[in-house]
Amino acid sequence: MAELKDDIRRIHEEIERESLFVQALTAEIGKVIVGQKYLVERLLVGLLANGHILIEGVPGLAKTYAVKSLAGAISARFQRIQFTPDLLPADIIGTQIYNQRTGEFTARKGPVFANFVLADEINRAPPKVQSALLEAMQERQVTIGEQTFRLDEPFLVLATQNPIEQEGTYPLPEAQADRFLLKLKVGYPTKEEEKQIVERMTKGAEPKTEPVVDIPTILRARELCTKIYVDEKLKDYILNLVFATRFPKEHNLADLAPLVRYGASPRASIYLLSSARALAFLKRRGFVIPEDIKELAYDVLRHRIILTYEAEAEELTTDDIIRRVLEGVEVP
Repeated sequence: MAELKDDIRRIHEEIERESLFVQALTAEIGKVIVGQKYLVERLLVGLLANGHILIEGVPGLAKTYAVKSLAGAISARFQRIQFTPDLLPADIIGTQIYNQRTGEFTARKGPVFANFVLADEINRAPPKVQSALLEAMQERQVTIGEQTFRLDEPFLVLATQNPIEQEGTYPLPEAQADRFLLKLKVGYPTKEEEKQIVERMTKGAEPKTEPVVDIPTILRARELCTKIYVDEKLKDYILNLVFATRFPKEHNLADLAPLVRYGASPRASIYLLSSARALAFLKRRGFVIPEDIKELAYDVLRHRIILTYEAEAEELTTDDIIRRVLEGVEVP
């Protein structure tokens, strides 16, 4: 026990030193982004947990601006891909170009070769195009012709969906959405925040972030996140939350059984643990607490639970199910 306490204290001290960049990073992003603390924090969770993020929100909520500002503050390469119905896989991953002088094909890399990729309105492109991006996300590599290229680290995909316009869209299948670490729901700013936005954006030149963190610092922080202590009871708590979405009757949540067709996949358990560690790092702790898990449960689970027609008829959402699960599963 004494040895464990020493290990936790050592990790905690290391995080105190290594997490100083978080304050500089959030301050720099705060120069251009008003409010949206939740969005910025979750972007950092995705960055540290090495996971991609799916964002749902109406237009004009600074989704694009936030990820562009984050890339600028980290001195990383940023690419934005506007998904449209006529997009082809080659428009994302790249293609082969024939060189008439040499008689050979050379690979031309697509926009996916960046550190931060914004897939804007991902549900507007056909399934074949979505699959091309999701394969790159999963394998962290791209094959063009006979050549395979590794993607640079860090590699973070931020995909956006517009919940309003459903015409001409190809909704992400649940199996593909499952590859995203988090699904965020971004809301409108407060009146005071919107007043600041109006004042800031009508002064002339658009504010931009300057690099305050380098990529090696991010990669060191990511490695340190994997060492953050998670008690066995908290690991069991994560598993109980996930299993309660699959087998609600076994967790004294029998009333949820008719409402859930499929529960969360094993990725939910993996991602809930890794994102909880990342959140603990952001809060400068060498250990995870139950509140970290509860805070991230909605973002990790909401796109991994498939409801029955009965639940939809009652106008229930996956967030309603997650709330009931959090209330019903005992906290260690």
